[in-house]
Amino acid sequence: MPMKITRASLSLLLLASAATLATPCLAADGQPSSGDGSRWAAWRGPDGNGTAPGEKPPVEWSEEKNVRWKRALPGLGHATPVIWGDRIYVTTAVETDREGEGAGVGEEEEGEEPQGRSGRRGGRGGWGSRPAPTKIHEFVVLCLDRESGEDVWQSKVTEAVPHEAGHSDSTQASNSPLTDGEHIYAFFGSRGIHCLDMEGELQWSREFGLMRTSMQFGEGASPALHGDSLVITWDHEGDSFIVALDKGSGDELWRRERDEPTTWATPLIVSVEGKPQVIVPGTGMSRAYDLKSGEVVWSLGGMTRNCIPSPNYADGVVYLMSGFRGNSLQAVRLEGAKGDLIGGPNVLWTHDRKTSYVPSALLYDGLLYFLSGNSGSLTCMDAETGDVLYEDQRLDGVRSVYSSPVGADGRVYITSRKGATKVLAHGREYEELATNQLDDGVDASLVIVDDRIYLRGTKSLYCIAVAGQAH
Repeated sequence: MPMKITRASLSLLLLASAATLATPCLAADGQPSSGDGSRWAAWRGPDGNGTAPGEKPPVEWSEEKNVRWKRALPGLGHATPVIWGDRIYVTTAVETDREGEGAGVGEEEEGEEPQGRSGRRGGRGGWGSRPAPTKIHEFVVLCLDRESGEDVWQSKVTEAVPHEAGHSDSTQASNSPLTDGEHIYAFFGSRGIHCLDMEGELQWSREFGLMRTSMQFGEGASPALHGDSLVITWDHEGDSFIVALDKGSGDELWRRERDEPTTWATPLIVSVEGKPQVIVPGTGMSRAYDLKSGEVVWSLGGMTRNCIPSPNYADGVVYLMSGFRGNSLQAVRLEGAKGDLIGGPNVLWTHDRKTSYVPSALLYDGLLYFLSGNSGSLTCMDAETGDVLYEDQRLDGVRSVYSSPVGADGRVYITSRKGATKVLAHGREYEELATNQLDDGVDASLVIVDDRIYLRGTKSLYCIAVAGQAH
């Protein structure tokens, strides 16, 4: 059962703490739902593409201006918060001072050090990685009041010594949660997926073993939800698979092997000709799975290594992107898509320049916005034609970006790892409106509900609203 902490005791914990990559929310028919201003149920928002329909968030803010409240968060996490009603749900991993025995990579194979797909042995570290932790981490779901930022409850769903430290920029809580308004689904990768009711009581948990990520970079893909099915991809340097669970019980509905190395992209679920499909980018092949049976509907090669950006969808077309050691962007018409799509008419256009490595693209009223690699260099394209409207546009003061762009009220919001947010005019020509700076690092994506911005930093969660604005 989860550990429950009262409002008073959690306040002390949060105030004492000094510290803290994709899943669409879909309507019952599988199409992206329209936003109603009351929820942001998954990390890419109510339409699953990074937009906040009907919202009018602030254009300008700073530590001294338009910050309604600022709340210190315990532990570390890059997971984007989700919102339902008047509550915010945040996941984090809290390192304790308790030493413990970790499950080293490959210990599940009777002490044999596993060979990864690239021939690297697990447990040896990699570029950008750190020594494996030795202290027990508590994996926690926080519920906060959206109006005040005060705590409502906290649930510790599990604890363990992580078997991989991850990249120096990563955390043990980088997978974003999601909610359907009845339950919260908190996914911690190798630490399992945990279903809680809206009051923080644990309903069920499932674990799938230990991931052996490429170069021990860490984990980050989030689950996707459609109807009663919860879908998780498990791509790593071992036996990769995709699995669908019954959201009510956690029981496995189907599982399919995937011949894929580590990926970090969150699946996209959309309805195609009346049948929901799970679309998953991959280095070997991007694939669409029938949600009911798990059978592959279509596949398409052409992505680069280290697939991280999650797909975008609008008007019957899905957009797939990756940007590590190469560049790839593909527009795929889903109607009639069957089998191998390479060279066929369903691939409407492709693009091979300056695509994103970590951030997902923003698809906003027919325009695609994406950054080059993880840099402050922006491209805007016509999503229908693939025409480049502007490219390699420098965002002054923005050097490195992991969070994904968000669009609202005719504006585009891009937040850097140093806490600077550029606000641009949405349109076919570049126009900068504002630059806003906070005293915190940011890797999570913006959340916009009721004309307010909720921004998770490394140390604190911010609520940004125009002064005097009523809830």
